[in-house]
Amino acid sequence: MVKAILGKKLGMTQIFAENGDAVPVTLLKAGPCVVVQRKTAAKDGYEAAQIGLVEVPPPRRLTKATEGHFKRAGANPTRFLREVRLDDGTGEVKMGDKVLVDQFAVDDYVDVIGTSKGRGFAGVHKRHHFGGGAGAHGSMFHRAPGSIGSSSFPSRVFKGMRAAGHMGASRVTVRNLRVVQVLPEDNALLVEGAVPGPDGGYVMVRKARASHK
Repeated sequence: MVKAILGKKLGMTQIFAENGDAVPVTLLKAGPCVVVQRKTAAKDGYEAAQIGLVEVPPPRRLTKATEGHFKRAGANPTRFLREVRLDDGTGEVKMGDKVLVDQFAVDDYVDVIGTSKGRGFAGVHKRHHFGGGAGAHGSMFHRAPGSIGSSSFPSRVFKGMRAAGHMGASRVTVRNLRVVQVLPEDNALLVEGAVPGPDGGYVMVRKARASHK
């Protein structure tokens, strides 16, 4: 069984626990997915499965190569594809197999991988949380980054210096989110906490790899 599933972030809400505590949760559409390609150690050097998120309606504009890729698997075309590594305990996985949300259970811990919201060009205050300079008395140093290197030595700016630039729109993994509720009939999953990306953004949910303790 593939220990991951693809889906969409639908939004955040809250539910109430038995003791009355309000628990913030994110609602995810998780699956159904289909195995589109199977990679093996003998042929590809590693064990993996490429899975696609089944959506209605399916994409219409496809290249001939993409169309043939799905035709070989006997699957309908999908917009969102991701590759998942397989371990020794995965069992037999073949093209055309379904991947469903019922592989998860309440109180399981999962990692959610998504693309963070794009913020465009951002300054050092917003991007790196710099403190900035004095706000009055003619300091002329309010939201500037300050010194970024010496002029005499080393007479250059070191690589990796924090500066203004493109913020967001990058791959983000949030680890060890607790599964609060599983809704197999709706292909939905509720996880405790926040998930990267905007509402409607694609995500991958996998079994947690590190201990949550």
